[in-house]
Amino acid sequence: MIQELRSANHGVWVTSYDANEACHWSLVTDTSLVKNMKKYIIIVAGGKGLRMGGEIPKQFLPIEGKPVLMRTMEAFHAFDAEIRIVLVLPVAQQAYWKELCDQYAFTLPYRLADGGETRFHSVKNGLDTIPTDEEALVGVHDGVRPFVSAEVIARCYAEAARVGAVVPVTDVVETVRHLEDGGGSTTVNRDEYKLVQTPQVFSLALLKQAYAQPYVPAFTDDASVVEALGHEVTLVQGNRENIKITTPFDLVVGRSMC
Repeated sequence: MIQELRSANHGVWVTSYDANEACHWSLVTDTSLVKNMKKYIIIVAGGKGLRMGGEIPKQFLPIEGKPVLMRTMEAFHAFDAEIRIVLVLPVAQQAYWKELCDQYAFTLPYRLADGGETRFHSVKNGLDTIPTDEEALVGVHDGVRPFVSAEVIARCYAEAARVGAVVPVTDVVETVRHLEDGGGSTTVNRDEYKLVQTPQVFSLALLKQAYAQPYVPAFTDDASVVEALGHEVTLVQGNRENIKITTPFDLVVGRSMC
């Protein structure tokens, strides 16, 4: 069963699909569970900025006078000042980051973890800074997604408290074609696909169990790691503005939203 979540005035609507693909709606009004759990967010920022065409890593590029990564961290602090931020950075970038923090008088509290060989290893390093015996929720977020809304963050954590594994998504609005062997292509039904965003939020125990698995290249995000355990992942509605800044055009779009 795949689930999808949408917000309501006094709770969240959960859409579920049974084995016959019949759709069922239910309103979940008790979101108090998340209030009693510690919340962590692992922000992974390991980009080299190659698609930007410059030497400065993309997470450090300024948008309207402030580096992208700082805006990302502030988005989660604005959602909940008590959320515990774990920042994962390559060792080679940490000195420059500290210089930026001094330059911009950036004083948000966070834990620093070393980036790994792959995103999988970077997230695992971030997880290792969190005590195993805590009952908590932990999200993983791309450092270059500074425009995630507080509503989406809240939605992800609230539903993760209930089901254990949540991913925000948006609808596909363009026509999609599938590339076939031999060079041909065919149009596919875009209603059967979603665009995946972050933060992807999980129960801490589940995510630690998932990241105890050996790495395989098929682990493209945290949901794929959790799904390898056989655990279902619930989809919730994301926000279109939550773009991943990876190109100069993305910077232009980002500046328009500041």
